[in-house]
Amino acid sequence: MTPAMTQRPFQQIDVFTATPYRGNPLAVVLQADDLDDAAMQGFARWTNLSETTFVLAPTEAGADYRVRIFTPGGELQFAGHPTLGTCHAWLAAGGTPQAQAQVVQQCGVGLVQIRRDGERLAFGAPTLRRDAVRAPLLASVAAALGLRPAQVVSAQLLDNGTAWMGLLLDDALTVTQLKPDFSRLAATGTKVGVAAARADGGDVQLEVRAFAPHLGVNEDPVTGSLNASLAQWLIADGHMPGRYVAAQGAALGRAGRVHVASDPSGQIWVGGSSVTCIQGSVCL
Repeated sequence: MTPAMTQRPFQQIDVFTATPYRGNPLAVVLQADDLDDAAMQGFARWTNLSETTFVLAPTEAGADYRVRIFTPGGELQFAGHPTLGTCHAWLAAGGTPQAQAQVVQQCGVGLVQIRRDGERLAFGAPTLRRDAVRAPLLASVAAALGLRPAQVVSAQLLDNGTAWMGLLLDDALTVTQLKPDFSRLAATGTKVGVAAARADGGDVQLEVRAFAPHLGVNEDPVTGSLNASLAQWLIADGHMPGRYVAAQGAALGRAGRVHVASDPSGQIWVGGSSVTCIQGSVCL
């Protein structure tokens, strides 16, 4: 017997782009307080997007709403494009923040500040934990990506609620021309983000790609959590300036743009445009 279902407001948002279908899509289910974990996970598996979010009433003081973030394979404590896309959907559905200039999101890592910057939203990057990469793991990942040792400038394990291995490469062309062996990369069990500075003098200063084949996502179009942790690492270590724009998604026919800025306190803000592509209701 099919369990009773409820019509719930639903939006599909394209994040890190102002042009529909050129960024990273996100499914957002509003009014999800009575859904259990199995229903959320099942719907996220069905959408088959990199992330699906569910908006609930907050349980922490100061939060405007609470969000749970699911991939087809499990729940995340934090992710960047779901943070911006969920905030966009919540505001579009009539959500009213307690403070005019910012929205406060409650998620698995706690409270995340989201500021409204004209047409863009930007989240305050959560605290980053960094560790060195063990040589055998680095060698395995580099081989799966087809990289020579000399092409890897620096490497770090990065975790701001979701974990990545970050690789700073020697040249933006090295990033764009990568042809990973996804089966070998999946065998490492590691989410990998690669980046390199662009020196062409254009409006983009960093080229980024993200791979997570062991989670069923060979390449992610535009990745907020990765860009946040890359920014915290690369700015702190002097590899990038305190304000820059990153490009991601070209290999997938996307044109994601991620705006990064470090404020006077050292807080990293990661922002971008979002656009609603689908709006209606879902039976769930």
